[in-house]
Amino acid sequence: MSTPETPEEPRSADDGTPAEGAQVSEAEAELAAQRLERERIERRKAERQGPIEAGAKLSGTAADLLAAVRAVESGEKPPATVFEEARPAPRRPAPEPVRRAPVVPEGPAAPAEGTVGEVQEVLTRGGAPAALTAPAAAALGEDAADLLREDPWQLLRVPGVRPEQADGFARALLGGEAGPDDERRGRALTVWLLEQAAAAGHTVLETAALTEALGRQGVPGPEDAVRNAIAEGDVLVFQDAVGEAVGEDEEQPVRVLVGLERCALAEESLADGLARLINSAPKQDGAAEEWERAASAAEGSAADLIRAASGHGLVLHTGGEAALAEPAALLNAAHGMGLRAWAATHSPVGRERFASRVDGPAVATVAGLLSGAEGPGRDPEGALAVDLLVVLDAPQLDVETAALLSESLPDGARLVLSGDPAVLWSVGPGRVFADLLAARACPQLASRRPDPGPLSELVSGIGVGELLQVEAPEKEVVIVPVRDAGEAVHRTVQLVADSVPRALGVPAEETQVITPGHGGAVGTRVLNAALKERLNPGPGRFAGFDPGDRVAWSPAPGRTLPGRVVGADGQGLRLDCAGETVVVPRDRVEQTVRHGWALTAHQAVGARWPAAVVVLPGDAVPALSRPWIYTAFSRADRHLSVVHGVDQALQRAVAEVPAKPRTTRLPVLLAPQLPGAAE
Repeated sequence: MSTPETPEEPRSADDGTPAEGAQVSEAEAELAAQRLERERIERRKAERQGPIEAGAKLSGTAADLLAAVRAVESGEKPPATVFEEARPAPRRPAPEPVRRAPVVPEGPAAPAEGTVGEVQEVLTRGGAPAALTAPAAAALGEDAADLLREDPWQLLRVPGVRPEQADGFARALLGGEAGPDDERRGRALTVWLLEQAAAAGHTVLETAALTEALGRQGVPGPEDAVRNAIAEGDVLVFQDAVGEAVGEDEEQPVRVLVGLERCALAEESLADGLARLINSAPKQDGAAEEWERAASAAEGSAADLIRAASGHGLVLHTGGEAALAEPAALLNAAHGMGLRAWAATHSPVGRERFASRVDGPAVATVAGLLSGAEGPGRDPEGALAVDLLVVLDAPQLDVETAALLSESLPDGARLVLSGDPAVLWSVGPGRVFADLLAARACPQLASRRPDPGPLSELVSGIGVGELLQVEAPEKEVVIVPVRDAGEAVHRTVQLVADSVPRALGVPAEETQVITPGHGGAVGTRVLNAALKERLNPGPGRFAGFDPGDRVAWSPAPGRTLPGRVVGADGQGLRLDCAGETVVVPRDRVEQTVRHGWALTAHQAVGARWPAAVVVLPGDAVPALSRPWIYTAFSRADRHLSVVHGVDQALQRAVAEVPAKPRTTRLPVLLAPQLPGAAE
């Protein structure tokens, strides 16, 4: 990196602003996706009712494990040996995907008045805050009150509730009957821990990790708690082979995994959908000569990508910002052949950046594509009306969204997943793109088109674990050393409000601040408060917001859309998001809208700005990793300021702290369905 400089002379470039699109439908899109997911889970649950295939000569621990799985299927409790090593049961054949008609998104039904009143009465009796009434009624359904009376620990199913709060609620309702060894508590904590694991990216957990976590929560018999949760159908159990058996008489070692139904079945459906694409020849929608002519007209990696897509149902493409020219060339070539070709991005900002590279309106967001709010719609069989789909920002795909995409593609379609593998993975469970790259199940093409300039050199070095000293003659990279949190906040505000606009003419709204977390002395809350005071002071007339405030709106978990407050009225807070007016209801503002001058790297992924200010305060060291730093630094188009207060921890994080591992099953599920798997 360059030597420390004063922040008065940075450089920048123009950034695309979000185009008019379907931001207002993002919440509806998420609801549609959830509804599709529920339908798919019900279908998969029905499929699981059939008998489990097994060999006739199992014995010992293998027979015990098979008996445990059969016990789960029949509703009985599995024996204790389910947590020991055993031979895996053969995998069922992949079912044919069920095509669905388009789903019209509907808003969540409000709980009945009687339900809300009963829930409030139970919560009040248990000493829980009244603010939990609506979330509890929504999470637990119309029988919420009865459920909470019978099992107070079901309060853990309400978002934001912690185990100690559920324990206090249970003691208030049950008195001396509420103990740490209560079977209901163990089951509820098992589900809660798996929900926390899903939020951290895991689709399943090994039983040893799960029981250890239950022990830390004070569950006296963690193995029994997991068995009870499995027997009651709260969670699912799986066994995956690890390596190969040493000899004919040796049992193949396995790992026993436990997962939430929605995550585990989504991963199975994703494997089935991807295997269908890999094993099916693409529809003969154009002569081979046409594909070859299109490839010959392209250059370098773009030609390779066109040739790979011509003959394969699934292709993986990796590269940075400059590499977007290659999927754009593929899309344009497909359009030239008369194919129904579309691209999907993670965010509206990414959609706008890519749309300028493509001929015609052929770019949508993933959520809009799945809901039907954007894109080509669906054919009479319920599949997406596409011959080729290019999904950009592919590392942001979680297993649930990826499963919906793969199941929505018609037979004979081509799917290209494209993205930068070094950025942060999805907010939701899974590591789909990384798992597929590791599985080598289909053609993989790495772009040979590097991003230009000192910023690219810096970011490329971070990607391979090196923090380079780059030459930045135009002040493309500026380091601003700070000694403490107060100085970090002061210098950040100075950069955004004064230094960058004065030296570059880039207004503050085109400079993005990125920091590791929301809390702390230099988190997004503190930085946004300081930036609002400097850039748009006001009394916060509507839930802390004023017209002109820069905001980040989250219509659904894991989705962040930039916007600006334009006003407020009786309906709610009015935002301008990429040229469209969005009205956030009053009761949703606190949960879904934050000030947006400062974001976390996860919120910023998928977008870029002319200038970025990355803030690294001293208390941020535990949060730093190579993917986080790579993602934050690569959000800048031409200028990056680093407010640096972590000393050597930055270099150590780049060199020594890779992405946190995630426990997933996609490679194991996909492998038996690939060509040659039976050989």
